[in-house]
Amino acid sequence: DLLPYLVRRLLENGANTSFVHSFLDDDVSPDIVAADPIATLESNPHRHRRLPPPPQLFGASRRNSTGRDLSIKADRDALGSSSPLPRGEGAVRSAAGEGRSDMQAPDRLNAPHPPTPSPQGGGGEAIATALSAFTSWNARGGAARGAILRAMADKLQACHDPLVALTAREAGRNLQDSIDEVREAIDFCRYYAAEAERLFAGAHALPSPAGETDHLELHGRGVFVCISPWNFPLAIFTGQLAAALAAGNTVVAKPAEQTPRIADLAVKLFYEAGLPRDVLQLAQGDGKVGGELVADPRIAGVAFTGSTEVARLINRTLAAKDGPIVPLIAETGGLNGLFVDTTALKEQVVDDVIISAFNSAGQRCSSLRLLFLPHETADEVITTLIGAMDALVIGDPADPVTDIGPIIDAEAKANLDKHMERMRREARPLKQINVSQLGGNFFGPALIELSSLDQIDKEVFGPILHVLRYDPVDIARVGAELAAKGYGLTLGVHSRLEGFAEEVIAAVPAGNVYINRTIVGAVVGVQPFGGSGLSGTGPKAGGPNYLPRFAEERAVSNNIAAQGGDPHLLNL
Repeated sequence: DLLPYLVRRLLENGANTSFVHSFLDDDVSPDIVAADPIATLESNPHRHRRLPPPPQLFGASRRNSTGRDLSIKADRDALGSSSPLPRGEGAVRSAAGEGRSDMQAPDRLNAPHPPTPSPQGGGGEAIATALSAFTSWNARGGAARGAILRAMADKLQACHDPLVALTAREAGRNLQDSIDEVREAIDFCRYYAAEAERLFAGAHALPSPAGETDHLELHGRGVFVCISPWNFPLAIFTGQLAAALAAGNTVVAKPAEQTPRIADLAVKLFYEAGLPRDVLQLAQGDGKVGGELVADPRIAGVAFTGSTEVARLINRTLAAKDGPIVPLIAETGGLNGLFVDTTALKEQVVDDVIISAFNSAGQRCSSLRLLFLPHETADEVITTLIGAMDALVIGDPADPVTDIGPIIDAEAKANLDKHMERMRREARPLKQINVSQLGGNFFGPALIELSSLDQIDKEVFGPILHVLRYDPVDIARVGAELAAKGYGLTLGVHSRLEGFAEEVIAAVPAGNVYINRTIVGAVVGVQPFGGSGLSGTGPKAGGPNYLPRFAEERAVSNNIAAQGGDPHLLNL
């Protein structure tokens, strides 16, 4: 059990900057060894010239987004001035089981931006308007479209604090999640702007025989329908639109009915950034509105993020209708697992599991659903995990101390309650935080031990973590059982052995694999996100292969010899 700890200490103390290394180096004076490291840093605050500051992390291609640090009082006060934030009232600490909250579920909270109704005539008129603007928008080219997306990123950055407050109030996301979401939306705009400039700058020359030129061009497809979820109501909504627009398409956007105000504000910011109004149409409403848009024969593609069941319905609708065959770019859910072996550091495992399973109230498609623990260390990890759950703060998402906010609506909470009832009959609940005093749509994070993977077949969208013990000699079989469920979104491994990680990765195909860290929080352009199988169609959002899926390719071959000869040959 002490071997992983020993290896960690050896690595840390063997580093060139460590105290032990300096102490044993005869060339380092005792005064330097004994110096206060904080005082040394403060006396020389300049960064190393080879280490770029955070805003310049991505070089000349794009500027990194900035947010707020909730550990800094000035940043908390800045958010508080944007929207009244309680200072500790309305939250419950699960360990004490005390306190009360008058805060209602997010669908009953007042938000400052009322949604804009859909255009008269519904989705059909919105598609007609977007279609009329397609030719001119597609002709602008990647650089011009990228400039508008960069302006949109600046608008989002300038509106950071109000967007954070609105996301917390309307979607029930805590302040840190809301800050991260605004940053992700900004990063999407800047990343896709850079990609538009790279991919849509003009024709790309291809190898050609003498007397001929060959080029490949990317163009927009037409009108894209973008259907986004409520769990990332700003980042995914904005990311879908930015990608479709960058590729030269016009867009009809259908946001989640639970979060209309966020979508309304985002569209207004797009217009303020210089986007022509006809290029982007907003279609608010329930699922029926989305169904009508998808069934329209004039659309050129659909970008969808949501449940696997709805993605299947969209796929069937697209296949059954008349007209061209159009792409479906779908990102759906996952039955995400994390495998731990006996070499893993228990404290790090627990920290990462708490974040992966319970942050955002477990309402991420990437959230951890299944934790696989070896028999030898399972009891110890579970005991520590239960203790960590007791430290979670559940309450008002606009309160800086809150770790976990409410479930999005009563229907979603009812589905979680139903699953817990079944688990109490068929499995072994180990822990559920009592949030009965909060009322509304709050749901206590839960830990459940399964005896078999057969007890769960699909994603449970909330803060419920299932634990399964395994024998390390059976890792290939256990991994194959998880892979057989058909999902392939996120996968985690905690181990100090590269061989173990490689064995798990080989057994469980997944779009995003995370080793010795959390399995949530993919960063645009750094960890492109998306899965396969029941988890989506690909390609990965925030990655280099995403924009071409929104475009059509055209190859142009020109016999220049017929025009009098090949100038390259004549100039030899």
